[in-house]
Amino acid sequence: MKKVPVYDVGGNKIKEITLPDIFNYPYRYDLIKRAFLAFMSHIRQPYGADPMAGKRTSASYGGRRRAYGSWINRGLHRTKRIRWGSGHMTGVARFVPQAVKGRKAHPPKAERIWEEKINIKERIKAIISAIATTAKEEFVRMRGHRVSKNMILPIVFTSEIDNIAKTKDVLSLLEKIGLSYELERVKKRTVRAGKGKMRGRRYKKKVGPLIVTANLNSKLFKSASNIPGVDVVYYDHLNIKHLSPSGQYARLAIFTEDALKKLDEKYKEYV
Repeated sequence: MKKVPVYDVGGNKIKEITLPDIFNYPYRYDLIKRAFLAFMSHIRQPYGADPMAGKRTSASYGGRRRAYGSWINRGLHRTKRIRWGSGHMTGVARFVPQAVKGRKAHPPKAERIWEEKINIKERIKAIISAIATTAKEEFVRMRGHRVSKNMILPIVFTSEIDNIAKTKDVLSLLEKIGLSYELERVKKRTVRAGKGKMRGRRYKKKVGPLIVTANLNSKLFKSASNIPGVDVVYYDHLNIKHLSPSGQYARLAIFTEDALKKLDEKYKEYV
């Protein structure tokens, strides 16, 4: 069983504890990826074309060859055209997909069901696997997090950190335990490629440490909210997006002692 140090609010190691059994669960990339895609499908915004797009026209089929003018005899009656246009518009093709300003053959439809289904046990075991992977340094590094070589993961604090009310105190504490380079990494942002720049998502931001607490009234929810890349989540609200934002590898996680106990109680029967 792996042992990890416990830090106090001053960043000092005060004791060691043994990690719960859930941290012995194997890394299941297939479950994590499946749960991640299912989660993202549920928050996707449905979109679709106007059902009448390209259909607001008086164009119609010419009918029999003898019914209208000589342009029908050349096979033009097979396409919907404007019959009684003004001047040059007479005989112009409309409505059909291959015509200018015509409808799309198979446009996206707003009523399409995007949600992917996943079994309850598969989702739960994906979360357990993602939690267990936070204790594996090689997976955390593969995701891009910068941690010192002598740091033992996951990082565990006493539950006293829930009382830290100021952002500068949270920053100071994270720097004391060796996360200075990680906090510098998440400050950087890059300009997105493509048209997303024009749609309110110009910059791409990096994801940093995740703090898991067992106290719904924790002051960390407010004090850590302004730190770039840092997220604070209640243990019972953990999902695969928190633990594995890209659907693979593991996120750098910080747990309180109480959060570890609660997670062990919650998922013990599935390990």
